Amino acid sequence: MSCYFYIALASFHHLEVLDLEDNHFVGNIPSTIKALSSLKVISLAYNNLNGSLDHGLCELKNLQELNLKDNMFTGKLPECFNMLSSLKFLDISSNQFIGTLPPSLIANLTSLEYVDFSHNKFEGSFSFSSFSNLKNLEVVGFISDNDKFEVETEEPRGWNPMFQLKGLALSNCNINMHKGSVVPSFLLQQHRLKKLDMSHNSMEGDIPTWLMKNNTMLEFLSLMNNSFGGVFSKPFYRNPNTRWLDMSGNLMKGAIPKEIQKSLPSITRLNLSGNYLEGPIPSLIGDLSELETLDLSQNRFSGEVPLGLFTNLTRLEVLKLSNNIFHGEVLSGNLSFKLRLSILHLDSNYFSGKIGDLDNKRSILSGPSLLDISNNFFTGSIPDSISNMSYESELVVRNNRLGGQFPCGTNSFTFLDISQNHFSGSIPSCLVSESLKHLHLGSNAFTGSIPNSFCNLTNILTLDIGNNRLFGRIPKFLGELSNIRILLLGKNEFSGNIPKQLCQLTNVSLLDLSGNFLSGSIPGCLQNINRPSYQAFTDVDHFSGPSSSYSYRNPRNSWFSMIDHPYEVSGLQDEVLFTTKTLSYAYKGNVLDIMSGLDLSCNKLIGYIPEELGLLTRIHVLNLSHNKLTGPIPVNFSSLANIESLDLSFNSLSGNIPQELIKLNTLAIFNVSYNNLSGRLPEMKAQFSTFNKESYKGNPLLCGPPLENQCTIQSLMIQPTNEERSHEKWYNMDMASFYGSFGSTWFVFILGFIALLCVNPYWKRRWLDFVEECMYTCYYFLCDLVWKIL
Repeated sequence: MSCYFYIALASFHHLEVLDLEDNHFVGNIPSTIKALSSLKVISLAYNNLNGSLDHGLCELKNLQELNLKDNMFTGKLPECFNMLSSLKFLDISSNQFIGTLPPSLIANLTSLEYVDFSHNKFEGSFSFSSFSNLKNLEVVGFISDNDKFEVETEEPRGWNPMFQLKGLALSNCNINMHKGSVVPSFLLQQHRLKKLDMSHNSMEGDIPTWLMKNNTMLEFLSLMNNSFGGVFSKPFYRNPNTRWLDMSGNLMKGAIPKEIQKSLPSITRLNLSGNYLEGPIPSLIGDLSELETLDLSQNRFSGEVPLGLFTNLTRLEVLKLSNNIFHGEVLSGNLSFKLRLSILHLDSNYFSGKIGDLDNKRSILSGPSLLDISNNFFTGSIPDSISNMSYESELVVRNNRLGGQFPCGTNSFTFLDISQNHFSGSIPSCLVSESLKHLHLGSNAFTGSIPNSFCNLTNILTLDIGNNRLFGRIPKFLGELSNIRILLLGKNEFSGNIPKQLCQLTNVSLLDLSGNFLSGSIPGCLQNINRPSYQAFTDVDHFSGPSSSYSYRNPRNSWFSMIDHPYEVSGLQDEVLFTTKTLSYAYKGNVLDIMSGLDLSCNKLIGYIPEELGLLTRIHVLNLSHNKLTGPIPVNFSSLANIESLDLSFNSLSGNIPQELIKLNTLAIFNVSYNNLSGRLPEMKAQFSTFNKESYKGNPLLCGPPLENQCTIQSLMIQPTNEERSHEKWYNMDMASFYGSFGSTWFVFILGFIALLCVNPYWKRRWLDFVEECMYTCYYFLCDLVWKIL
């Protein structure tokens, strides 16, 4: 806001409503605002205003609505706010306010109906009884973004609320942390609740299903990520108005009630994931005619999926059954049902059978954006209709028993994972599209070379074609895929040198070229990799609660509206296998933004280890084992501050193990076995005190603990030091001097030979006899050859 605007604003003495929402205003609230004594409504939401709140706001005695949502205000709330006795609506959510919330700030606001303090940086304890005398209060929002804020509801003991709430959000607020994390007892007296969010609070005890009996108008209930236990099936009270129930991430046991449709006849979104529920899905769940989203993942459900789940739920769009014990041929046959299902997770179960052909006009998957059937026992081939699913979809069939050739279709995938199956033939060029970000083809039986069409993967982040039967040279154009973060080409039959163009991949965090037939030296320019400039992977659940359940709509006509926010449906988590500490680990989600490694093991690489690799300071894993590398271990490997696994075994390295490596405080695996190393081992300090003799075996000239070889003066003088060897590089030789000395040596040799023949008659005669015999031998050989031809 400019100063001219401030001056002009101050002249509106009779102004009652100031609505400046959703602009790009910056700076502070002008102190001249106190001159607008007639103001009843101030809405400055969704701007970029900052600074602390001016005390001039406290002089606006007629103010009824103050909306400062989604700005960058800082500092503490002025305590003089308690003088705004006419205030009905107060929303300061999504700012950066700090400090505590004193009870005196709230207690005198007797007209208050709506208050939202969510998404700030408040700390300390807040007593909910501060609201007890606010008889008009209907909506309260506390959604904390840190673990330093606590809401206390049980003190003073026996307090009685004068309000009847319609909406309450107490998420991540450490509710009653010092009282055993119990459910707030004042809720027993609340009978008008429509929306209740008490997620992320570690509350304990039995499932408070009485909340649904106590509040017959309850539409939204979220108890996710607490520690509620007990049996889910009983008691479960009927509530015809409940449309959204999220009880995920708790400790519930038992089964889904057989007649759940009687308890929740109007349910649209049901999330019971992350519990200990078991048994089959009741067949009557197909009678939940309003159901749009169902998440039963990460439980112990078993049996077959009832057919009614696919045939009757015509509104179902999201179905997640991951990580259970389901079995049966769930996708076999002709899947031609009139459903709107767009997101289907069947992964990590025991499903089997073939995948039936999909009638895209009337199909269970007639336009899916996401299909995940990974980690099951599906067999056969992928039907052509899968490749003709909706535009820019995500498909994951990892770790099944599927085979044949992958069909080409009209689909432009953004995420495609068909790894760990039996697909064969050449890699289909039709898979390539500019929209593709994650391509996993590893652990199959693909043959041939890398298609030239891969040069068009301009937005690719993950490319996994490892553990196949691919051959030929690694294409240079891979170095032009500037966005790529993970490149896995290991366990194939690639040959030739490592292309220097790969050094251009500065955003690569994981590079695996192991288990091939690569030769030549290691390019020193690989120091350029492992420098990601941004985070590319996320770890967001497909189903999460709303960021705020209550949103101010119009500063003049209404004070709050309770809006059904849809679940956030994110893309699939990327998952890759990478060998770390001699084991193959699966890395998933945002861990991939942290993990970094370089694996060149099991090839035919020669030459010295480039000292430049010591500049890979972010790297966690470096594996150069099972090659033909020579020379010393670079001293500057001591700069690999984040290294956890360093494997240089089965090479022909020589010299000492640098004592400077003791600085590597994160090193967990160190292996230099079966080389030609010599001299005293590094002192058994820090991480080196954890390495046993297995790390050094196959090097008979090494000595010192933990080996049995004792260091003597003779053993220490056998080899020069690493510092001396680091300067003995053949490619640093003066070639002009080399050729000069070589030519002069031969010239002196020939002169000496001629002088010998002139001085010694005996050797002169022997030389002439030798020349004559060579001439006769050649003559008779040629004669015999001509005679045989004729």
